[in-house]
This record gives sequence, structure tokens and C-alpha cells, in this order.
Amino acid sequence: MAKSLNLSPSPLTPTLSLSSSSKYSTLLKTPTTLSFPLSRHHSHSHSLTVRSSSSSATTTATPTSTTSSNHFRVDILSESLPYIQKFRGKTVVVKYGGAAMKQPELKACVVSDLVLLSCVGLRPVLVHGGGPEINHWLKLLNIEPLFHEGLRVTDAKTMEIVSMVLVGKVNKDLVSLINKAGATAVGLSGMDGRLLMAKPTPNSAKLGFVGEVARVDPTILQPLVNNGHIPVIASVAADELGHSYNINADTVAGEVAAALGAEKLILLTDVAGILENKDDPGSLVREIDIKGVKKLIEEKKVGGGMIPKVNCCVASLGQGVRTASIIDGRVQHSLLHEIMSEEGIGTMITG
Repeated sequence: MAKSLNLSPSPLTPTLSLSSSSKYSTLLKTPTTLSFPLSRHHSHSHSLTVRSSSSSATTTATPTSTTSSNHFRVDILSESLPYIQKFRGKTVVVKYGGAAMKQPELKACVVSDLVLLSCVGLRPVLVHGGGPEINHWLKLLNIEPLFHEGLRVTDAKTMEIVSMVLVGKVNKDLVSLINKAGATAVGLSGMDGRLLMAKPTPNSAKLGFVGEVARVDPTILQPLVNNGHIPVIASVAADELGHSYNINADTVAGEVAAALGAEKLILLTDVAGILENKDDPGSLVREIDIKGVKKLIEEKKVGGGMIPKVNCCVASLGQGVRTASIIDGRVQHSLLHEIMSEEGIGTMITG
């Protein structure tokens, strides 16, 4: 019998729905709630509510169905145990962007996923950009966004706006949402605690204040991560002279993951992952090593905007990150799918 799984976008109460065609549908005549106690660093708890999505009339719960649904609830938790054990105490760096940043329901899913992962003992770190938000504010100020070979042309005036939007608005909005959901987030930019030292790109004459990561000093991150907080990092940094630079968030996430010795790097994108045939959504490559992904690039099966993402993953793996995944941020709760299931949801690259 077919079954469908859907996790609702509520940041506080993720909902697992099973369709009426599922073998479990008869067990879910009334909502069932799972409470996940937080660590000692949090003062709230979170619930996982299980409801039937059958279109038929509501049936009054019987003692048998209630007992069966309780067994099902326990099964969900027990099946999660191996993944919780595998990643508990491990650092996972997530690059957040694309549709997951623009659509409120997807943003809520990312926030609830991060909080849940933190609750069960993982150490998530969130890195973000904010291109659409930057474009919005530039247009409000009658400044036309300019791009060169896919990269934002950033003069001094534009850089000032980029800093205000990424650090002052996008970053603090995310921190507020995570805190509201019950975890403790701390907002940072690359300039805070000299977390990131920037340098201009080789093409700086055309791009302006677009930078690269010269080095990472994770000193400020370690106590935050060790104490159960969720660092939220805006991809803005300064060079040795104090000049601010806008840095690609994928690159920042990869370098931060390497500096922290992360177990996993995850890039949220607007594609399913790496496709062996870019015109066939069913050709998703589930797992591939560095040698294999380089071959796909040579064969031009990977191209365009996917190349810098793949290169970012390869670079982080070369610096000690265990695995790197490119996943579809358009899918609700894709972070949980990737970490808490055997097959994952996107493409996992291994060293």
C-alpha cells in the first residue's frame, strides 16, 4: 500500500501526516504528540504531532487504536536512534539559501529542523547569504544590482548595503526565529572575533569588494557550539586593513566546516542534487566520491552554478570534513531527510 509522509512547516510543532492509503492510517484517528526535552541549555520543549490525513469522516478513537498509535510513535523514535547516535556530539555546518530562504513555510522548516537536531545532541552551525534580500533593498534605494560572470559587482556603496542587510537584518531575523523556536542562536559575521579574514578576489578590478576566505579562526565558535548554542554566520568579512568584503556563502560554509572539523557539510540549493543527466530529474546521483565528481565535471555533466558548489564540497573534504551533501531546499524538512535516513535526499560526496 502506498504511503505519503509530510512534515508541516510549523517551527514549533512539526507534524507527520500519513495518507489514508497508508497501512498506519487506521492508527491515527486522533493526534498523537511526541515531546522532545531540550538540553539543559534550553527552557522549552518541542512536540512532534502525528495526525491522519484521511479525507474520510473522523472516527472516534478506540483503546485499541490509541494503543496501536502509541506503538507506532515508539517505532518512529526507535528507528531514529541509530542516526541520533551516529551524529550526536558531531558538528554539522549548513549553508542556507535559495528557495528555503525566500518562502516562509520552507524557512520555518529549516528553523524547526535545526532546533530538533540541536535537541537530540547534534551541533548545527548555520551559514547564510541573502542575495534576494540584498537586491530588494538595493532597488528600494534606486541602485541597480550588477553582476559579472554570476558574481555581484560590489562597489563601496553597495558593500555598505550588503553589510547592513546581511548582518543587521537577515542574520538577526534568523536568530530571532531560532530563539523563538526554543533553541539559543547567536548571530555573527566574519568580522566578529576575527572569525573570518578576507582577501580580495583575483578579479577585484571588475568585482569590487567581493572577497575570498584567507583564513578562519574558530576560537569564537568553539565555546558556542560546545555549550549547545547555534551559531548563525553572515558571509561578510574584513581584510587585514579593515575593508569589508562580500563572500560567497557556500565558500564560507565549506571553510568553517573544515576549521571546525565538522562531520558533515550540507548545502541547501534549488536543485535535487547532482544529476547525471541535467535534463532528467530521475538521474540523481545519490552518493559519489571526489574522483567521480571530478569526472562528471570533465564530462560536462556538471556545469553552471553547480560547479562552484561541488568545488566547495571537494575543498572541505580535502581539509578533513567527513562528508558533504548538496540537497534540495525546496523540499520541506530536507535537513531531517538527509541526516535521519539511510538514503538521504540529495547527493552525498565522500572523500
